[in-house]
Amino acid sequence: MQQDIHAGGAGADRHPADPVRGIPVQRRHTPAEAASEPPHPGGRAARRRALTARRTRRRRVLKWTGGLAAFALVAGCGGAYYAYQHFNNNITAVKVQLGNEAERPKPAGDALNILVIGTDSREGLGREYGDEGSTGHADTTLLFHIAKDRSNATALSIPRDLMVPVPECQAPDGKTIPGTARTMFNNSLGQEGRDPGCTWKTVEKVTGIRVDHFVMVNFDAVKTLSTAVGGVEVCAAKDINDPDSHLRMSKGRHVVQGDEALAFVRTRHAVGLGGDLTRIPLQQQFIGSMIRSIKSSDTLTNPAKLWKLADSATKALTVDSGIGSVDKLKDLALDLSKVDSGKITFATVPVLDDPADENRLVLKQPDAAQLFSMVGGDRSLTEPAAGAAVPEAPAATAPAATPAPAAPAAPAAPAAPGGAASTAAATDAKDLRVTVRNGTGTPGQAQQTVDRLVAKGYAKAATAANAPVATTTSIAHPAGKAAEAAALAAALGLPAGAVKADPKLGARDGLVLVLGKDAPAAAAAEAAATPAPVPSEAPKDLQRVQGDDIDACAK
Repeated sequence: MQQDIHAGGAGADRHPADPVRGIPVQRRHTPAEAASEPPHPGGRAARRRALTARRTRRRRVLKWTGGLAAFALVAGCGGAYYAYQHFNNNITAVKVQLGNEAERPKPAGDALNILVIGTDSREGLGREYGDEGSTGHADTTLLFHIAKDRSNATALSIPRDLMVPVPECQAPDGKTIPGTARTMFNNSLGQEGRDPGCTWKTVEKVTGIRVDHFVMVNFDAVKTLSTAVGGVEVCAAKDINDPDSHLRMSKGRHVVQGDEALAFVRTRHAVGLGGDLTRIPLQQQFIGSMIRSIKSSDTLTNPAKLWKLADSATKALTVDSGIGSVDKLKDLALDLSKVDSGKITFATVPVLDDPADENRLVLKQPDAAQLFSMVGGDRSLTEPAAGAAVPEAPAATAPAATPAPAAPAAPAAPAAPGGAASTAAATDAKDLRVTVRNGTGTPGQAQQTVDRLVAKGYAKAATAANAPVATTTSIAHPAGKAAEAAALAAALGLPAGAVKADPKLGARDGLVLVLGKDAPAAAAAEAAATPAPVPSEAPKDLQRVQGDDIDACAK
């Protein structure tokens, strides 16, 4: 039936939709009309064929509404999709610039990776939520991975306070926005005019996982979508009174919608430790419950509720141009509807307090790289393959996200170039500072190398300013660290001649890795020669919530 409904153009005004029933007037039949219809010619056989056709249409309708439920899940921070062409004009689509294709992670094949961005934009919302007129940042971000066989899904929450490198990107007006070596993740959107494409590029750089599409929603979407489904059930393990989010909730289960739903997903100061990491489990609980509400028969079989859900939510939905039409969103939604709620795992990217600022976070390694490798390698977090043979990483897994054993401590120190010998004990890789400078002339190589080093156990590797273009890659070390430099060269597959002492470096300095024009080819050769295995189990102590967990409560 939905296939006969269109909107936009001249036909939209001729056949307005009935806002009460949610079904266009011209497609409804009264009992009198039905009685007046002539019998089907051809007798019983023809009537049986007609009945079969009607049943087939009903099955298509159920599949279609299942797709709606799945897409609403992907826009869990507030957006939703509905298959009626009538809502096509509600969708805002933008074209994002993703830069050099060669610098992006490899495609995920039949798996899907969708970036869901919940922006804290206050544009058009007045003073009610503070920061009036703010363009918004990446306040709530999930990387939603749907397995290639559609049997499971993983939603990775990326903390807004995580310190990350934000790559150079282009604003919608074509202006180039310089990259930042280290800033909060939420600054990847809004800051200096950055659009969702900048957040997209940042996620790919940090995780090594290729993103296929993005969906962005705002505060208003949480309110409208939760109201449209008739409320979302949530749970509080204690009384909550948060004057900042305006949430007042007694201990127990509650059904929230509108402003109360928004207050629930925004609250953080009155629960847990009072930070962003405390708020994330609340959001995961809310999204999981919303999925169940949308997939419930009470929603899927209620035309009026479906109509309200779609009309209100798509107005707050922004997507990339690759899925900026109803037809493309329909295909995506039908794929997502195949995932059972119980096979969806919400998890938070492993982090630690930033040593430089206790109010900020850094990736916890090697746990983060291990998790990224599992997701990029299409490994389910719902049913870990414990004891199973570990396959080689598929093309979707980027070397940057692949964990590997820490680089071994170097043996007895060899003679350093120039005759200087190292007499100090070799520093463990995880405690060794490695500064990476890009002398290749190709942007992005330094960060990619840092990602490889972190995955190899060099937790303190970091980028620095670009170096003058160099032909070959070199490693400079201070006196006493020749062994460490030799071990680093071996870890990167560099010849011994790449190591050299630098008298300008002091005893407290680490190693300085300058990438030459030979670096990209060397990295590609290393990746091709040593395909990394995909971990079979998730990191220990990983924060996670299952999509069908009805006992999750805000603590």
